[in-house]
Amino acid sequence: MLSSINDVCKNAALISCPMLGNDEGIEPVCYARNIVIGGTLIFQPATCFIHIVAIFMTVIMLYHIRTKYTAIGRKEITLFFYLYGICELLAIFLDSSVIPTSHETYPWFAAIYMGLTTAMFWCLLVNGFIGFQVIEDGTTLSVWTMRGSSFVLGALSFFVHIATYKNIPGFDRSNPIAVTIFTFILHIICVGIYIITQFILVLRTLDDRWPLTNIAFGVGFFVIGTVVLLGFSVQVCNSVDHYIDGLFFETLCYLLSVMMVYKYYDAITKEDLEFSVGSKGNVWEVKDTAILQDTSHNDTKYPPTTHNF
Repeated sequence: MLSSINDVCKNAALISCPMLGNDEGIEPVCYARNIVIGGTLIFQPATCFIHIVAIFMTVIMLYHIRTKYTAIGRKEITLFFYLYGICELLAIFLDSSVIPTSHETYPWFAAIYMGLTTAMFWCLLVNGFIGFQVIEDGTTLSVWTMRGSSFVLGALSFFVHIATYKNIPGFDRSNPIAVTIFTFILHIICVGIYIITQFILVLRTLDDRWPLTNIAFGVGFFVIGTVVLLGFSVQVCNSVDHYIDGLFFETLCYLLSVMMVYKYYDAITKEDLEFSVGSKGNVWEVKDTAILQDTSHNDTKYPPTTHNF
């Protein structure tokens, strides 16, 4: 039974694992084989490749979001993707051991990574409420409320992790309860609340239910990645002769989940149209072409031109 992150570390090579347990950290039963590039030993090469792909995809998604100039929540959702991209960039150096686990800076970079991850999940949760227009989106208040709250949660997560890594009194690396909460429980809660809010938003504001399929696929990928990491990492590693492990599938599935978040956001902001719970009566699509034709004639003060041949 996986009751804490220490149990997870016995199955999967998470970034926090070298800093938990005893002084030597926790080594998984089976992990992906390493390669040597230019005289440098690279750990988790397949996973690092997915990190690079994730950064590339994040740039593309950010570009398309930033072109939707009038879409609701544009500034807020970009923060989520920026945080995800930064996390993936930092993960390359940590997963590959370009920053060695034995180096004195590793726990600090690992804590920064975990803090950014917490901020990213919190940012996703807050984005779930943007469509309800509790605070008008795009305003200074809305943007800085999200930035400020994400920073606070990220800083708290950073402190919890570095305090646990350093065995500060009150934090025990052999029994890291707070780290387990911030690494798994809080993230699952944030994802769960985001899913619920988006189901309510779509059901109350849109006639088209198709965007919910993006949410469903995103949830599916998230669950698959988590289950494979926690429950089947060793089996996967052994079955493919140590070429990949559960961390590879977790990274890949989380990338697909983030892409589904983008697809969902793109689906509910078609043609840069804004939406909110209070504007359910707004017409999103003009289905009667006759209305368009009548409007094109009635909007001008000049009579229609007639031609006699």
